[in-house]
Amino acid sequence: VQLQASGGGLVQPGGSLRLSCVGSAFSLVRYTWGWFRQAPGKEREWVSYIRNSGRSTYYADSVKGRFTMSGDNAKRTVYLEMHSLKPEDTAVYYCAVRLGSAVGTKTSDYAYWGQGTQVTVSS
Repeated sequence: VQLQASGGGLVQPGGSLRLSCVGSAFSLVRYTWGWFRQAPGKEREWVSYIRNSGRSTYYADSVKGRFTMSGDNAKRTVYLEMHSLKPEDTAVYYCAVRLGSAVGTKTSDYAYWGQGTQVTVSS
């Protein structure tokens, strides 16, 4: 059982990136998928999640209005569109899957994790 995240990189402040996470064993119908991030020296924090076959998305206040999470069930893939990036968005971004379709904003809510992809926002 694997999750594969990709799409990170170096971007200037104000720029955009799109992260992807593929998890062939998981559908968007039955599971909640989440994005988390972890900056150096900080705890891993929740960014967003998607549930209810992709009909419901929720975001942390720090990214609301700038990030958009979406999913393609046929591809077993979720995306995180990130715009107006700030230096404080710099972190390793992780995708995760929660068994079942309940809400989830804590790392302990999620059973499966991807390997992480580095996002660096710097001029």
